[in-house]
Amino acid sequence: MTFSFLVTAREGLEMALIITILLGYLRTIEEKRHFRAIWTGVAAAAALSLAFAGTLEIVAQELDGRTLEAFEGFTMLFAVAVLTWMLFWMRRQASGISNDLRAKVDRALSGGSVIALSLLAFSSVGREGVETSLFLFAGSTRGSSDLMFAVGGVAGFALAAAVGVTIYYGAARLPIHHFFTASAVALMVIAAGLLTNALTELNEATIIPDLGVRPWDTETALPMTSSLGKYLHTLIGYDSAPAISQIVVYWSYLCVVVLAYVAFPHMGGANRGRSLTEARATS
Repeated sequence: MTFSFLVTAREGLEMALIITILLGYLRTIEEKRHFRAIWTGVAAAAALSLAFAGTLEIVAQELDGRTLEAFEGFTMLFAVAVLTWMLFWMRRQASGISNDLRAKVDRALSGGSVIALSLLAFSSVGREGVETSLFLFAGSTRGSSDLMFAVGGVAGFALAAAVGVTIYYGAARLPIHHFFTASAVALMVIAAGLLTNALTELNEATIIPDLGVRPWDTETALPMTSSLGKYLHTLIGYDSAPAISQIVVYWSYLCVVVLAYVAFPHMGGANRGRSLTEARATS
């Protein structure tokens, strides 16, 4: 539940901010009649994201044995790569995303193309939606309760939608910058867990023949089959008897990406707060 909540809250908030910027700017320039075009693009992006998620599930159901393990393992690796790239890309682009979207709206309106507005919303929101589907699929293969996983995902989207509405109507100044920083670090921890679980899947598919020695075993103290064990496995990739390669990969990834994200403000993070203020100002 926590995994899906964090993913949908983070990705959903990015979608909400994009929609807020587009709608807020149209309202500012008194072009609210084009709201329908924006929502049409958003609806199409949602349909694309659901179709992508459905395709992943169908493919997984058609596979079994080592082929399924390999598919899940490579999907996890791909999800980690996309997640890491997305976090740093968003940080770099944050300072100019509001101006960029408004400039694209101006070009669409000057060309008299309502379709261009819909495509702008579709491409901007669709990217986030496809990423969300990929992350949720990668996380859902880790043995968590389907019901609780779904509840967490819905709750994350609900929170993001509420924040988006609040920003649009200018009801409050929210500490979104701090949320983005905290959620980015949390997602990096989740990604590290996905990385180690990917190694397990690829090992079971015999693509990686040996993961190395297992320096400890905490099965007696915290069994993998216990509720807490399952929860930690789903959230951070807990393994009661991790292989040395998993330990090295987990901490190497986590140390490098967290240090790079937190220690280098010149990559755009310092400007994120200003871009979000701009988003609010246009509403």
